[in-house]
Amino acid sequence: MTERFETLVLDSQGLSTWIAQDRHTLAKLQVFQAMAADFVVCANTIVEVMHARVNLARLNWALSRVKVEAVTEDTAKAAADLLKRVGLHGHEYAIDATVAVTALRQPGPVAMLTSDIDDMARLCEGRVRLIAT
Repeated sequence: MTERFETLVLDSQGLSTWIAQDRHTLAKLQVFQAMAADFVVCANTIVEVMHARVNLARLNWALSRVKVEAVTEDTAKAAADLLKRVGLHGHEYAIDATVAVTALRQPGPVAMLTSDIDDMARLCEGRVRLIAT
């Protein structure tokens, strides 16, 4: 990857694979770390990755190394507007929309580590480089 990015946003799969120490994800994260990119997650992402078997120590370690962006009223309204603009609706897209809004608000250029390239491509409207987990 020869591009330089200021920010890397991780969706739930991006964060989950980091916590699980997936070697492909770790290699990608090393590239972004080498370019001094800021790592960001949306607060909703924490809720999505939480389950009975999650390694809490590893999750807390990862969260200590990222900027967690709150989901405020303004964020929620922007996510609702985004969904309307791209023709999506419903709970199945709600968290993805808040993650997309979080990404769109970061200093650019911005990349996102995601398992949902298709939906995120629509939601990020071509303004975020999407990298598959």
